[in-house]
Amino acid sequence: AGHISSECLGNLLRITLSAEYSEDKYLSLSIVDRSGIAWELSEAMAAQCGYTVTYSTWSSIEFRASALSCHSRLEKDVFTVTIQIKAAHTPDMKNATTHLKSASCHYGPWSPRELICESNYMEVSVRREIPQTIKDFIQDEFEDWTPVFPEAKAEAASLWQTVFHQPEEKRALLVSNAWSAGYGLNATDSRVLLRVPYAAAQVQLVKDQGITFSVVRSSTFYKYRWVVLMVDTAVACPVDGVDYMNKTITWTVPKYIPPLSAGVTHFKDVLVEAGVDLHKLSAKEMASRKYVLLNELNAVTMKIPIGAKGGYYKTSVSNGQLGTKYTISLFLKHQWEDEKWGLTKHIIIKEIETPFEQVEVAITNNSNLSVRLMNVTVGTFLPDVELVNLTIEGVTVAVPEAIQHGYLIHRIRYTNGSKGYVIQVPLDAPSVKKEYMREDMRAYTLNVTLTFITHPSSETFVVPVIALSAVKDAVLPSARGFCDGRNLHLIVTHGNVDQNWLPFISDWHLTPEAAQKYNYSLRDNGTHLTISVPFLSSHVNYEGFRTSAIKASLYLTLKDGITLAQRRNFSVSCKFSPSELIQCLPNGTVIITAIKLVGGEELDTGLPVLRDRQCKPSLVTEKTATFKFSVNTCGTSRRFNSTAVTYENEVLYFRPGNDTPIHRLKFLCSYPVKQAVDVQYESKKNTPPTIKPGSGCLALSLKLFKDKSYSEPYQESEYPVVKYLGEALFFEVELLQPKDARLELNLDDCWATNSQSQNSLPQWHILTHGCENNKHFYRTVFHKVNYSLRVKFPQHLKRFEVRMFTFVRGISLLQE
Repeated sequence: AGHISSECLGNLLRITLSAEYSEDKYLSLSIVDRSGIAWELSEAMAAQCGYTVTYSTWSSIEFRASALSCHSRLEKDVFTVTIQIKAAHTPDMKNATTHLKSASCHYGPWSPRELICESNYMEVSVRREIPQTIKDFIQDEFEDWTPVFPEAKAEAASLWQTVFHQPEEKRALLVSNAWSAGYGLNATDSRVLLRVPYAAAQVQLVKDQGITFSVVRSSTFYKYRWVVLMVDTAVACPVDGVDYMNKTITWTVPKYIPPLSAGVTHFKDVLVEAGVDLHKLSAKEMASRKYVLLNELNAVTMKIPIGAKGGYYKTSVSNGQLGTKYTISLFLKHQWEDEKWGLTKHIIIKEIETPFEQVEVAITNNSNLSVRLMNVTVGTFLPDVELVNLTIEGVTVAVPEAIQHGYLIHRIRYTNGSKGYVIQVPLDAPSVKKEYMREDMRAYTLNVTLTFITHPSSETFVVPVIALSAVKDAVLPSARGFCDGRNLHLIVTHGNVDQNWLPFISDWHLTPEAAQKYNYSLRDNGTHLTISVPFLSSHVNYEGFRTSAIKASLYLTLKDGITLAQRRNFSVSCKFSPSELIQCLPNGTVIITAIKLVGGEELDTGLPVLRDRQCKPSLVTEKTATFKFSVNTCGTSRRFNSTAVTYENEVLYFRPGNDTPIHRLKFLCSYPVKQAVDVQYESKKNTPPTIKPGSGCLALSLKLFKDKSYSEPYQESEYPVVKYLGEALFFEVELLQPKDARLELNLDDCWATNSQSQNSLPQWHILTHGCENNKHFYRTVFHKVNYSLRVKFPQHLKRFEVRMFTFVRGISLLQE
């Protein structure tokens, strides 16, 4: 495939899968052996067999194989490696496509000793034709060799065992046991090989010149004709030696490491080469990149400016924060000669990654308000970042599903390989918050959280996106008002900004429950809010009083539902006849209401009286005082003429301790006199009144109230009502129909039972023949019923108070 390439790099082969090939796919790599069997590559197998898989620049996958890897086919100076690549779009690898990639590389000549320090393993191979006798072997003493000699003669394989030299002990492993322990051992016609994973049990950490090395000291025994021979298979690789200062990477590698130079006294440098991604760089190329290579007496040092050509930045996440790291794959080849080995070739591959550096994510609002579209660009990001989901109003959705919420997401690529994401949302999408600002301006707020993932590390991070746009499209609510005979009305037409605004009358929140309590009307059909308030009510302002008219006003304020800031004010003002303050009933009852004017003196509406100062208001509100009395009481005067009889009285307001009224409201009621006639009559003994029995329908209600003001009954949702023994219960019985002022409601018998049957026993008598039960400590108490806005016919109601009791039989409680 065009996205799979190979490259020969000395004794290493590299096969690269491009980022375009591996993007959005699940991959599986296998090694194909000489028999055509594919062995799936795991981390353990790779380290044991001489394979390395890394992610190079921005998600391209790099596979490297040693010339002496487990399944390399060696023919003279050519080694061949075949890999199988499976790619699928699901983790279960169903419907996977398979590619075979085979590559061959020429390598030679081999040095007597060659070492490779890969990122996941250490490898040493030595020429096997060179026998080293026990006398010549300096690393070990004579007794290390003698005990194993008899077993060596019995071992059939060419390679027999490896002895690992630890400071405390020496441990010998047969080849089969060494393989089981994760080591890789192999022998060709000309070489003996040992491969050691960095995590192997026999690895020691040794410091040289302040640099830590991963070291294995070992001797490998093999048969050579009729002789058992031993070779030194020690290997050492640096694991640190990297510093980051002044935006520069400094990598130091000591020369002639003691485990590799045991018994050697003279060294001669043959070659020092360095480069990037296993490519050697000339002195000119290094200078152009501002690299520095120092070949000193005891060490080789490379200096690389962070961000220089040859490396790349990759995305990293630390504690949820987005950042980057600069990554570069350096290699160093050092060849030297000594009197023991002749020529040694040491190749070190060093994957260097700089410390985490936090970066900020750019969020650009490019909204196109002319087409009512919010358009936000997020990024730039490195190519190893992918947007995976969005959290919209607390709901997390994958990118493909976001369109169902009105979100369009586009990925944009830049010429340098980086990427960004564009999020487009209509202004009218439900998840875009709309808020009134001022005049005709509305604020549209997009609040969405984006979740990203990095490849191949699968780290996640989130980016909150809050974008604000101001649009001149606010439609404010409007209102019209009018009045009828006894009510003020306001009809508010909703706009597009007042969905969460609250109605207030005189700083009093007008809720449906509050409106019902005051006998107001409040209706909202979604497009219009209608408010109706009686002329005589607590929340109407009285602003002028003339003999011809009273000016009354209703003020409505719409407030923000969250901040309670005032948004809009409406009012309606009407002139009412002063006759609305007085009712002259046919039975001679007069109802007069005195009102307090706005801007006048601060008067106590509970203090006005009539001419007879014993006549006080029967109903008092913040702005009104209502009197109810008969024309024959309260100091009412009368006068006659030929057509009417007129009753006259005054509402007077006295300051405490002063007998001179400071306010006076005179009122009168006139009753027509139709005709005067002479009537002849004779006096007879009055016969007692008789009652004719009859039948009819009476509609009655029995309510339980919360206190003796009888202003708030218990609602159905509040039952059952819990009371303690002896606590007062306030009952009201009302004649609902017919509404006839000549009728009066009288209660005869009233009792309580402990079941729903009125005839069950025991019974508690509350009223008997219309009288209170006074045979018990908790006696029944009647309460007077006065005229009010709610009570038009006091004679149609009876109110009484009963103390909470319980039924008992003997000493047992039956039921409360």
